[in-house]
Amino acid sequence: MSVIEYDVVIIGAGVGGLTTGALLSERGFKVALVTTGEPTACLSTGCIDVCSRTDNPLPGIKELPPEHPYHLVDEKIIRQSLNYFQAVMLNMGIPYKGSIEKNRFVMSALGTFKTSCLVPSTMEAAPQDDKESLHIITFKELKDFYPGYIVSRRRNTKFSVFDAGVFTTMSIASRFEDKNFFERFIGWMDKLHIDQDKIGLPAVIGLESASEIVNAIATLMARPVFEIPTIPPSMPGRRLFNALKKNFRNKGGTIYWTWPVIGTEKTGNLIEAVTTFSEGRPNSINARAFILGTGSFVGGGLTAMREGIVENVFNLPVSVSGPRETWFDNNYFSLNHGIGRAGIIVDSSMRPIDSPWENIFLCGGILAETEILKNGCGHGLALATAHTAAKSCAEYLSHDL
Repeated sequence: MSVIEYDVVIIGAGVGGLTTGALLSERGFKVALVTTGEPTACLSTGCIDVCSRTDNPLPGIKELPPEHPYHLVDEKIIRQSLNYFQAVMLNMGIPYKGSIEKNRFVMSALGTFKTSCLVPSTMEAAPQDDKESLHIITFKELKDFYPGYIVSRRRNTKFSVFDAGVFTTMSIASRFEDKNFFERFIGWMDKLHIDQDKIGLPAVIGLESASEIVNAIATLMARPVFEIPTIPPSMPGRRLFNALKKNFRNKGGTIYWTWPVIGTEKTGNLIEAVTTFSEGRPNSINARAFILGTGSFVGGGLTAMREGIVENVFNLPVSVSGPRETWFDNNYFSLNHGIGRAGIIVDSSMRPIDSPWENIFLCGGILAETEILKNGCGHGLALATAHTAAKSCAEYLSHDL
């Protein structure tokens, strides 16, 4: 078994894990991140939901139940986390628009509105009401986008179909990076003689150059252009993940890709290492501190079993809302499923309560009482708790020297 030494090992490559890793790397710590593969961020719209309960996220946070983990984070840290995120993404060439003082709408692939706080600049021009006329552009045989639903929900809306020669979100996005393809697309659009107020396209307009491409289309067509997130997996979610991953590596962090944790090594009240699976033989990755950012059920951080709910890395105690029969509402589409409250209860330093291990910190969807779908607080909560966990971990490591 090979042994690798670090100051911090982060488990999970989501928004929280990658942000925490970058923050600790900036502070001069040697940081590794291990992951089983792509995180749920790749399935997301790429938007940063802070709290979607009200028009202004901050009053919405204050109205959350007292046990919600947002209440463990100072408002100053929440603001700092969003400012840091926007600065990072701007530096990565994927600017985000918005502020913590105001939520906004993003149009969905079905023509409904989703409430969010920070959005990729490619979605900034999305309509905020039903008054503006739209011309929706879609692509032949693209299966993750439904312009017919959008037209049926809105007045003064048309759609046109372009044959890109390929049919998946990733392949179309790749085509937009090619100058000849872009010119052919613009020539086709010009012949449509669009006179609607705005132009909407599925979010496949480029890979890392999406912002520049959307701006170019808007300039050439002389009207605002906006992307509409497709059904998951989505290009904006992948752009978000790729940018945060690149930022973490730029700060000096190391990623062990598809190295799932299969065990831990402990001494006293400390976790000393995680054992990961890789082709050939297991690896022991030693560290002085560990940060758990594996997410909830979809991310693989938690597993629901007949006997209860299990945390899959450190076997931390999981808080559940009640007996198994109370975990699910009778309405499948309800936002009140009790299982949405399951997770790990932490203190204000993001350490797990009722756990013997003093060198573990948590962030993101693994936390208890989040009810992320109900409260619209996914990536925003991940960023805020990542900053708190990074600060607490850095203080722990400094005192440990």
